[in-house]
Amino acid sequence: MKRTRSRKPLTPSRSRRQLLSQLRGRKLRRSPGRSPWRPRTWRAIALALVTMCFVSIGIPAIAQVAANRSLEPGEVRVGVAPSSVASEALAGSLERGKQLYGEGRLTEAVALWQQAAETFQGQGDIFNQTQALNYLSLVYQDLGEWEQAETALDRSVNLLQSQTELQPQGAALLAQALNNRGSLELATGRTEAAIATWVQAGEIYDRAGNETGAIGSQINQATALQTLGQYRRARSILETVGEQLQSQPDSQLKADGLRNLGRALQTVGDLLDAKATLEQSWGISERLGETAEKGATLLAIGNIARDLRQNDIALEYYREAARNANTPIAIVQAQLNELSLLAATERWEAAMALVPKIPPILRDLPPGRAALYAEINLAESLTKLPDFDDGEIAQLLAGTIDRARELGDERAEAYALSQLGNLYAQGQQWQEAKQLNEQSLQIAQRLNAEELSARSSWQLGRVLKQQGETSGAVAAYKNAFDTLQSLRGDLVAISSDVQYGFKDSIEPVYREFVSLLLQPQATQAELKQARDVMEALQLVELDNFFNEACLETRPVQIDQIDPHAAVLHPVILNDRFEVILSLPDGTLRHYSTAIPLPEVDRTLTQLYSSIYLGYSEDGRLKYSGQVYNWLIRPVEAELASYNIETLVFVLDGFLRSLPMGALYDGTEYLLEKYSIALSPGLQLFPEQLERSELQALTAGLTEARQGFSALPGVGVEVEEISAEVDSQVLIDRGFTRKAFEEKLEAQDFGLVHLATHGQFSSNPEETFLLTWDDKIKVNDFDRLLQGKSSGSNPVELLVLSACQTASGDRRAALGLAGFALRSGARSTLATLWSVSDRSTAELMSQFYERLTEIDTDITKAEALRQAQLALLQDPRYNHPYFWAPFVLVGNWL
Repeated sequence: MKRTRSRKPLTPSRSRRQLLSQLRGRKLRRSPGRSPWRPRTWRAIALALVTMCFVSIGIPAIAQVAANRSLEPGEVRVGVAPSSVASEALAGSLERGKQLYGEGRLTEAVALWQQAAETFQGQGDIFNQTQALNYLSLVYQDLGEWEQAETALDRSVNLLQSQTELQPQGAALLAQALNNRGSLELATGRTEAAIATWVQAGEIYDRAGNETGAIGSQINQATALQTLGQYRRARSILETVGEQLQSQPDSQLKADGLRNLGRALQTVGDLLDAKATLEQSWGISERLGETAEKGATLLAIGNIARDLRQNDIALEYYREAARNANTPIAIVQAQLNELSLLAATERWEAAMALVPKIPPILRDLPPGRAALYAEINLAESLTKLPDFDDGEIAQLLAGTIDRARELGDERAEAYALSQLGNLYAQGQQWQEAKQLNEQSLQIAQRLNAEELSARSSWQLGRVLKQQGETSGAVAAYKNAFDTLQSLRGDLVAISSDVQYGFKDSIEPVYREFVSLLLQPQATQAELKQARDVMEALQLVELDNFFNEACLETRPVQIDQIDPHAAVLHPVILNDRFEVILSLPDGTLRHYSTAIPLPEVDRTLTQLYSSIYLGYSEDGRLKYSGQVYNWLIRPVEAELASYNIETLVFVLDGFLRSLPMGALYDGTEYLLEKYSIALSPGLQLFPEQLERSELQALTAGLTEARQGFSALPGVGVEVEEISAEVDSQVLIDRGFTRKAFEEKLEAQDFGLVHLATHGQFSSNPEETFLLTWDDKIKVNDFDRLLQGKSSGSNPVELLVLSACQTASGDRRAALGLAGFALRSGARSTLATLWSVSDRSTAELMSQFYERLTEIDTDITKAEALRQAQLALLQDPRYNHPYFWAPFVLVGNWL
């Protein structure tokens, strides 16, 4: 029975202290479930800032660069004359402002620094005045006051540049101002300008002898390059930074630099390197006896462990961070991270035991941003705990909203409003939920807080849909979608929870938007929008898989590619199975089958199992017929009227692990009627195969290696390929990683054929190809195939024979697409499961024989089809188990 929630007033009837005291003593009970309206987590997007504040207090809009802005460890320290008591007091006000800033009391810090800047100006003290202006620009950025931040920076830079000869002290202040300007430019979308500014800041830091400041500027450059998708340049800079830090003697500055480097490595997806770097920082702090800094590093390592899905290890790091913390906010940060992970992994008893420990610490925190975000995080975790009273959570959030308004912290106010709006939506109080999300969205848009804008728009779209306001809902969902697209490069690194939250926090935005668009009378524009959203989802899934947005896109029209091909985009929704069909003349149509998601999953799972040997033929044909009826039956006549020869599938969900050629119409297989190809989307379309003088690099293993069984058929396979294509061969002991790299470096190959064990998984660390002495992981593959120094021509066709999708992994086919795209190859031929016997060798021989006929116009998809048909017609291999697993990904021409 669905649990209902009572409406609670926005203004709490009890004081914050009373409310937190009640939370401290509350006993929780486990319940079987919560409302289906509750998104299990939004931490990857909407609470990104809140999560990142656990890494560094008071993190502003661009969380990744905050640790390297004007309050970095290497900042200039302005001296004062001992005789000047007034000046000494003013300089003390700068430090007092920093303390207030660290506590999150931003408006108080603003007032103090404004007064100090005016007084220093009156005294003609340029250096202290510019220091105050630099600090003001920092806090204005946190408050989203971009114009005032820019004005403060302009005044600071102009004052310093007015000096005829800049002293080292002034040079350090100028570099500090430029560092802050870079963060402002990045926050307001001027990424290239930010990089240039940070380069300039780094040069000035170098001249001033401030190595720590220079390193901070380099880390900031790497972060900005990441937002542009230039991951190799970002990684190169970070590797240089690492070398510079290693050459320094142990000091707290080195420990701080390594901690910042570790966080930056985390944002570009180098999790293991990030962990090693953070552990080195931890060791230095421990040797120096810096307990507080050690605790901050332990917390960061815990976040890395959570990224790596090592939850028990992450919990231990969080607990150790809490034990090493020496301030209330550091303690509560570690405890809240622990509570978040316990709630996300449904460890109810441990979470319930931890909850009472948090309110007493929160109650005693000084008023400020850190306290506000801690309350928001507590509320977020409490919403996931079973049977916790939503009214009490609502009162906690209402109090947070009031205090955020008192402090003038609009960003914290917007987060709390969004979360409170979600609570009202769960209670089906639609009007209140609408108003709260509209308020949150208005603030988010004013502050240019895109991650929050996406969340508020999504929640507003859900509410409007429930209220029957379809046009408003479509507009809200489109705003959420557009914002997520603009954030695409940041989604993979904005928070440590991306790997956990994707399916629960990002994917639903896309699917719900598509569901809203695909109504019975959908227009061509709405169908195009739905198709584009699903292709965008494919790319975001792959970004999430790689932990970086590394795929460049360029949309194309199907009739520009192949006038005899049609593209099918199946879409699995909660209540129906939809298909969008793209025809060569640009016409789009869609059709649906009313069938709930659990039944779709059950049928697809049964079809997957039925293709293996030993399953009854009647059962296999039954399930393959059901899926055929969903996908193909409604448009059989239309495909015939357009003379379609090739079907290109942009598959969704578990469909990616199924061979489309094995679908059955009651008389024959789909393969017998059409050539078939797979694509992650027409936005990722390479050129046609160049057939002349095709050179092949063929490598394989026949012997058992590294715990994997022998592949006796590979020897025959390699021989028969060499008979059809001019090949260089690496076999067994000759197929080492080094030998493979050297061959690719020395010569361009249009064809690379790898007959070896490999696995496709939803986890990049478990997606690999086996060599004699090593494993080549998917994240390294592009460096091998695209890092060639000779002609640097892309591989025309990559063949991955004897690989298989990881058993039981419903998203394992992401690994297949990952290899296909990471390689840069125009097409990839792979196997969904390993068929390591004579049938594979025979299919490959047939495939290459047809493909290398220069005088014919046969496409790669048709060459594969004919090779598969040859097996289908052979009584030894006519079961789909032998011919169906071979799939072509990418260009089918």
